[in-house]
Amino acid sequence: MKYNVVVIGGGIVGLATAYQLLKKKPGLTLALVEKESKLCRHQTGNNSGVIHSGLYYKPGSLKARNCINGYQMLLDFCNEENIPYELCGKVVVATDEFQKPLLENLYQRGLENGLDKISRLNIDELKEIEPHVNGIAAIKVPYTGIIDYTAVAEKYADKIREMGGEIFLGEKVENIIQGSTSTVITSKQTLDTDLVINCGGLYSDKLARKTSNDVDLKIIPFRGEYFKLKPEKEYLVKHLIYPVPDPNFPFLGVHFTRMIDGGIEAGPNAVLAFRREGYKKSQIHLGELMESLFWPGFQKVAWKYWKTGFGEMYRSFSKAAFTKALQKLIPEIQENDLVDGGAGVRAQACDRTGGLLDDFAIYESDQAINVCNAPSPAATSSLSIGDTVSDLALKRI
Repeated sequence: MKYNVVVIGGGIVGLATAYQLLKKKPGLTLALVEKESKLCRHQTGNNSGVIHSGLYYKPGSLKARNCINGYQMLLDFCNEENIPYELCGKVVVATDEFQKPLLENLYQRGLENGLDKISRLNIDELKEIEPHVNGIAAIKVPYTGIIDYTAVAEKYADKIREMGGEIFLGEKVENIIQGSTSTVITSKQTLDTDLVINCGGLYSDKLARKTSNDVDLKIIPFRGEYFKLKPEKEYLVKHLIYPVPDPNFPFLGVHFTRMIDGGIEAGPNAVLAFRREGYKKSQIHLGELMESLFWPGFQKVAWKYWKTGFGEMYRSFSKAAFTKALQKLIPEIQENDLVDGGAGVRAQACDRTGGLLDDFAIYESDQAINVCNAPSPAATSSLSIGDTVSDLALKRI
């Protein structure tokens, strides 16, 4: 069958894009292809479930605009579809004097992004709402919440099917051939289409190169590993608790996250995964690992951040070191308070010059739109990203 659009990728961004397309243009013929037997098996299904406010992102950037717009779109969708969420709020905590200017910069950035309900906290105010936290200053962000993003994405899928879209599971895209139209060849069938939209996450760069010669970046997989607090220690955490992030590194540091279904996660670290879908230390794909290690941009990142990277890797193998990092925020935490949690893999785009892309990256070619960098806060931003990509698509259909 010939389709107007084929979307590749059954994570939350691909599903949101397909949903927005069908909502805007009823009757559109659309197919979504996912290589796994279930939706949301990777980034969507393994994230921490945080509804992000837009605090961290450079004003005017795609991340900032899509997060702030997507935040309200997400809440509206969840209210309409009775998907549970909780706006529990978070605190970003400075534990050292040198972090105070960084915290103030973060506060000002939040105001620039329209978050006028954030507030500075002194030591006494912090202790009042988080009595077990160690800090000398903090920002309270009441907008931040928690949710099950798999439930959100599955509801998008329900809506897609209701509007006539087709979803094919267990079909890996093996090739994309471009002519007067595009032909998407999967492991099970061939789909002809006017437009390909690539939301392939961890493999988005490889898919993009099948449709464009202008994509000069590599997806570098970073594994984030979590512990969980034992139930008897969950009283130590009232909100979400974050450290002041390193502004030069695209990760937020180990933090404490309440979960929508109960429990508290502690983490994640950020270590190079030895395969693109490497959720365990033992999962190694030599070819994919060599691709990462020999990418010129990653070599520059490794040289620049070797000390930070070594610390992250050490914490990956040492529970005691991981606990010590958590104790900067909550000194009462002990090693035996932590039990093994899950892990996720972040698809982090890295350019040839050594830049870890901080913003979302969307590349267009004649017959394709490639979403090549959509890490956190992509889940929060999913409906807004889908809105942006669907507008680009509808200009061609």
